[in-house]
Amino acid sequence: MPAIPSNKPYRVGRSRTGLGLFATKPIKKGARIVRYFGPLLDSKKEKDDAVENKYLFELTNRWTIDGSVRKNIARYINHACRPNAESDVKPRKRKVVIRAIKNIEPGDEINYDYGTDYFKAYIKPIGCKCAACEKKRKKQRAEARAEKARLKAKAERKALKEAAKEAAKKKRNGKPADGKLMNGHGARSAAGKLTKSGIPVKARGKPRGESRASA
Repeated sequence: MPAIPSNKPYRVGRSRTGLGLFATKPIKKGARIVRYFGPLLDSKKEKDDAVENKYLFELTNRWTIDGSVRKNIARYINHACRPNAESDVKPRKRKVVIRAIKNIEPGDEINYDYGTDYFKAYIKPIGCKCAACEKKRKKQRAEARAEKARLKAKAERKALKEAAKEAAKKKRNGKPADGKLMNGHGARSAAGKLTKSGIPVKARGKPRGESRASA
């Protein structure tokens, strides 16, 4: 990590996205925090126009700051959708300064909005990890879990209701919940077991009188 003079109100430290810049002293709203600097690239020069990295800060259609140099402490400031700082761009002076737009307390991570173009090119494909987006995703996950639990409880209530209706229907038809018959053809008689048609087993075959006659 780069050495930072002790009189500066920030330090480089670990962040959820890697390295980040953190306040070491109170920083008042509107205060200048750090300058974003590096070699100026001229888009009219083929060599300069071919440079590509994540630390390019476009000033105008022609001039761009290459902030990839390690001495550029501002390069460690991460993006946030709800930032506490902003980039104050001065195209004519070819200069960019990061200023606080809120009171920043010691220990707070300093961040600013990188802009729509950078967000679409580098951040959106992997998902924004700023505090606001993490909070939003956490809320969405909680809502999804609650909805899943609600649907499960609804399905269980429906299943219980259907089971109760089926049991009541079988009871009206003279059948218990296990499906065995209670009355009518399904009842046992003193004559013995019943066939599927309900006729006693002893009643099957020809009567004795008819046997003698045929003999």
